[in-house]
Amino acid sequence: MRVIVRTVSELCITVGSLIVLFVVYVLFWTGVRADGVMDDQIDLLRKEWSKPRPPAAGSPVGPAKPAPYAKGRPFGIMYIPRLGFTWNKPVLEGTATGTLKKGLGHYAETAQLGQRGNFAVAGHRRTYGDPFKDFPELRRGDAVVLTDGTTWFTYRIDKGPYKTVPSDIEVIDPVPRTSGYTRPGRYLTLTTCEPEWGHSHRLIVWAHLDSTQPVEAGKPEALRR
Repeated sequence: MRVIVRTVSELCITVGSLIVLFVVYVLFWTGVRADGVMDDQIDLLRKEWSKPRPPAAGSPVGPAKPAPYAKGRPFGIMYIPRLGFTWNKPVLEGTATGTLKKGLGHYAETAQLGQRGNFAVAGHRRTYGDPFKDFPELRRGDAVVLTDGTTWFTYRIDKGPYKTVPSDIEVIDPVPRTSGYTRPGRYLTLTTCEPEWGHSHRLIVWAHLDSTQPVEAGKPEALRR
């Protein structure tokens, strides 16, 4: 009997240790790896943006224009001062599982950055770097700034975080029904999971394009401390 009790106890300890190790892996190690991967994506973008391009007639040499969005590839960097002035994440084309492990993902069926329509982006709330961990802290008037290497795009949040269900795909429509917008414009939608460690709902934020400026003009006001 004592042998059985001892064996069961040892099994419980072993299982408990494995659970602790798994939690450490999920909470810490995947985050460390994801941060490194996202940094690599940003470095890749900056190297591409720094390449000279053949000058047009009468034009000086300048940084290369961003290539058209390619599936699974980074094309922009997002900054959200509300989440910290060191917070910056790469934005990649598509929302496949593998893509979202590398950063934020652009819904390919939505508008491109700065264009007329709804530029919609998804990100993990937890795991893989926790990019949108503090998503509930976003407030109306907050700036969301993006760059594609040639232009700064400053969006201002109008509504959210708004809670809905995953099947509510209207949130990324060109004019989302529950956003408060009533006419076509240049909008931004951010989406993430709710609750923090679950997938039963989604949190949504909507913003409008407030201003643009060339990167040569320096950082936009929202990124100046």
